Amino acid sequence: MHVDRSTPVHRITDVTVTSQLIGDFADTFRTGANDKVIATDTQKNTVYALARRHGVGSPEAFGLLMARYFVDGFDYVSGARQEVTMDGWDRISTTEGGPHDHAFTRSGSEVRTCVVTKHGAEETVISGLTGLTVLKSTGSEFHGFPDVPYTSLAETDDRILATAVSARWRYTGTDVDWDKSFTSIRQILLDRFALTHSLSLQQTLYAMGEAALETRPEVAEIRFSMPNRHHFLVDLDRWGLDNPNEVWFAADRPYGLIEASIVRDDAPPAPGAWEGVKGFV
Repeated sequence: MHVDRSTPVHRITDVTVTSQLIGDFADTFRTGANDKVIATDTQKNTVYALARRHGVGSPEAFGLLMARYFVDGFDYVSGARQEVTMDGWDRISTTEGGPHDHAFTRSGSEVRTCVVTKHGAEETVISGLTGLTVLKSTGSEFHGFPDVPYTSLAETDDRILATAVSARWRYTGTDVDWDKSFTSIRQILLDRFALTHSLSLQQTLYAMGEAALETRPEVAEIRFSMPNRHHFLVDLDRWGLDNPNEVWFAADRPYGLIEASIVRDDAPPAPGAWEGVKGFV
């Protein structure tokens, strides 16, 4: 947790950092020689020290700062993987004085994500978000699927569409205004979810990714993992009540998990960049 106290109106940045280093560390496994091992405790303290010296800023900038510190600073470290997640906090607005200078409330389950990998001079940044829960109360259909043995799902031309978006996108380089790009892409995803008349969650997912690539040339590819959070219309006939798509119950399982990647035809390759990125390999 970093607190910017440069003005009376404090700004807080809440990140979780996973630091992993790559190099010729075989001896520590074979013989116990630790002369090339930068201890995990040292890596932890480095997070704190760099946050103090430079601030945190965006997850991408801090991940690159960490990766460059280790790879450029130690001959026996050839690469690094820095994963940074950021929890959001909203300033509390009081009835007496409006937005408070130093009081905050946690802003839901959404988390901003970033993975930076560095191998020598080559750097790759994958940004994203998870836990972005969205819902449309209409404007969604699902029909035309095969009526094969054991099919029980009824076709519909008016349903609730709900999901929790996990999205990650890989940049073509590192000369990026990280916060501006993230804010823009997040809004694009929300726009397309809201404005696309959906015939399937798959169609909506693709529309979201296509719009992101069309609008943000700095993005090489975007990947999604989106559960279909089903809502079922409650049958009220037995009590003599109609239900014109007003009363629903949300089922937490079973559900379909929709995943896909939307990639530019000319996207530069990034071997190994997605290794260890949960849900997107």
